[in-house]
Amino acid sequence: MKRVPRTFTKALPALAVVLACLTGARGFAADLHRRSDGQPIVMARGNAKALGRLGFRYENGFGVPQNYAAAADLYRRAAEQGDAFAQSRLGLSYDKGHGVPQDLILSYKWLNLAAARGARRERDFYLRLRDAVASKMSTEQIVEGQRLALTWAAGWATERY
Repeated sequence: MKRVPRTFTKALPALAVVLACLTGARGFAADLHRRSDGQPIVMARGNAKALGRLGFRYENGFGVPQNYAAAADLYRRAAEQGDAFAQSRLGLSYDKGHGVPQDLILSYKWLNLAAARGARRERDFYLRLRDAVASKMSTEQIVEGQRLALTWAAGWATERY
């Protein structure tokens, strides 16, 4: 694995905040820490949209070292706040096993939630992704994924209202 120059990683928190501001995210903060093996760990707090976009940058290595585990963690935090984009990316992470163990049931759950919560122009895309995952699953697995999505949605709604 190629080592990232120290000056670049020191500038990462400032870069993350600037990017969050440019994308219109409010209430966002990021702190950079290092694991014992020297890999960066980003501790992000803030709105779900900013977390999801930062996760996308980590997943694809845009301006930061590519790190599927960090991306999945950021997606999970944003998805749990109800962000449809992050829910769809987390679902794809579970489908591919990027940063999380491969799990088609959890993939289906998060893609189903994204389709339910997404804007009209995104909904069809999320449905196609969910259906592609469903094509690899048994009927029992699909039922379990739907049950998990319904349970999560019911719990999320009662927390909000």
